[in-house]
Amino acid sequence: MEKAIEPELCRTMKEVRQGVDTVDAALVELLAQRFGYMRAAARIKQDREAVRDEERKQAVIEAAVAAARRHKVPEGLVARFWEDLVETSIAYEDEEWIRLRD
Repeated sequence: MEKAIEPELCRTMKEVRQGVDTVDAALVELLAQRFGYMRAAARIKQDREAVRDEERKQAVIEAAVAAARRHKVPEGLVARFWEDLVETSIAYEDEEWIRLRD
């Protein structure tokens, strides 16, 4: 895969698509790492009730929105995306918690 150029330097759709593909691949790698932490949390938490932590969920979403603001990314979109990401992570961690104790 060719190295992507910075967005502001793109002059063709091929360059744009290469950049998007490169970012998408990196995002999947980061998601794999994030879900590794969810597996670790499932292993560490002794009580299934601890899997869902609404206070932590809100803090994670707020941190993402603050980062979006700093990077001039639409805050509402990031909030919705992170809501889905965190809920998906909680569901995955819950499944792993159950799997590890079966």
